Amino acid sequence: RGTITEKTFTADRSSLYIPLSAGYIKNSTNLSNQQVLSLLAQPMELALEDTDQPQVLIVHTRATESFEPTDKDHYDSSFSCKTTDPEMNMLSVGDKICEQLDKAGVAYIHDTLVHDYPSYDGSYDSSRMAVKQILEEYPSIKVCLDVHRDGIEREDGTRLAPVAEIEGREAAQLMIISGCDDGTMGMPDYMKNFHFACALQSALESDWQGLTRPILFDYRHYNQDLTTGSLLIEVGSHGNSITQAQYTGELIGKTLGKMFGEE
Repeated sequence: RGTITEKTFTADRSSLYIPLSAGYIKNSTNLSNQQVLSLLAQPMELALEDTDQPQVLIVHTRATESFEPTDKDHYDSSFSCKTTDPEMNMLSVGDKICEQLDKAGVAYIHDTLVHDYPSYDGSYDSSRMAVKQILEEYPSIKVCLDVHRDGIEREDGTRLAPVAEIEGREAAQLMIISGCDDGTMGMPDYMKNFHFACALQSALESDWQGLTRPILFDYRHYNQDLTTGSLLIEVGSHGNSITQAQYTGELIGKTLGKMFGEE
């Protein structure tokens, strides 16, 4: 048995953090903050079309990642924080996003294949194959969101649950990860993803103040070469409750619906 502590993550005063119109970037690259801002000053190329074809893909490379069944201040150390139960893992968070896209009239694909079970190691290869197949079938797709959860733990074993109070309810804070390419990672269009990451971050933080942790802009791949709107979103951590995580899915879906409905 161990302790769960709730924490609201914010940017600190260090030079790593770059403010956006709403929310922040954590610049963990070798690019200077000035270089990042000058790149962002260029117009965003991602534009959705007026079509009934799907333009959004929700995928879960680590679908079995799960949460605490209830909101509590301790965890059972024998619980692996993974389950194939789609009501309790990342698929349920994706469902909440998709419910709101439905309401907004935004066409999407939700890939509900479980890529990390029975083999966890090949999950990114598996999801890559699935995404490439879906993109071949639906070339209209512009945005691909790989929805995960984080695992934040102190050295003493305390699990941190990132939370924000939104409209009187606790939501799991989310973090967008946008990969940067140092020239060796095969992602020549990474800035297009990053532009979209910053637009989504600002929209989420404008709609739901405190919901986001700063964007992690770092040398990561995560199959983000497959579209120019490919991002990884970490919803909460293994200390959050399933209810907090699903509420965040709902909030993400509402913001995406508003962004894409207005395009």
